[in-house]
Amino acid sequence: METVILLHGLYMTGSELLVLRNRLRQVHGFRTRVFKYRSVGAGLAENAERLHRFVEDSDGPQVHLLGHSLGGVVMLQMMKVNPLTRPGRLICLGSPLRGSSLASHFMRSPMGAHLVGKSLQELAHAPALGAWPGDRDLGIIAGSLNLGLGALLGAVDGPSDGTVSVEETRLPGAADHLVLPVCHLSMLFSPRVADQAANFLRHGSFEREATAAA
Repeated sequence: METVILLHGLYMTGSELLVLRNRLRQVHGFRTRVFKYRSVGAGLAENAERLHRFVEDSDGPQVHLLGHSLGGVVMLQMMKVNPLTRPGRLICLGSPLRGSSLASHFMRSPMGAHLVGKSLQELAHAPALGAWPGDRDLGIIAGSLNLGLGALLGAVDGPSDGTVSVEETRLPGAADHLVLPVCHLSMLFSPRVADQAANFLRHGSFEREATAAA
């Protein structure tokens, strides 16, 4: 049985992933685990190191990773500094891989830096993860339903999920990139997102015909 490790986003605890986790397990047959980390109090390096130990302690000959928002950044940071030996694919959901305009907006004020936390501060100061090397399939799902704090504050330009713009989710070298009509939070509860994620984990691509027909 293939294992999928899910990572939550900023200010989240992992419980928000329950619906997505259940669909991946019950409908698509994956074994699932949730990696919980300090999204505010710890930096990217610390969280990436803890993630690596967590993955190494997980069962299964094939281990996939799925990160929502900041979780996707932590996941790719881990792969950059300490790659995994077992095969598997990676999925980012609404992750600010090219930097976060919303985080930059908050960091213009002294209190804003505390609000975004250490990991997102590091991303704001050095936003470019660099092109994905392609040694492991990376799929990215972005949202285009502009509902969220970023939209409310006018801090996110262009099509977005209300928190992260579509352009901020793009990363050269990714195997596939898909935009769906969901917002930053609702993508975690969307059967369509879960099914597309499962298709990528199994086949290395998203299902375009199903997307067009839906």
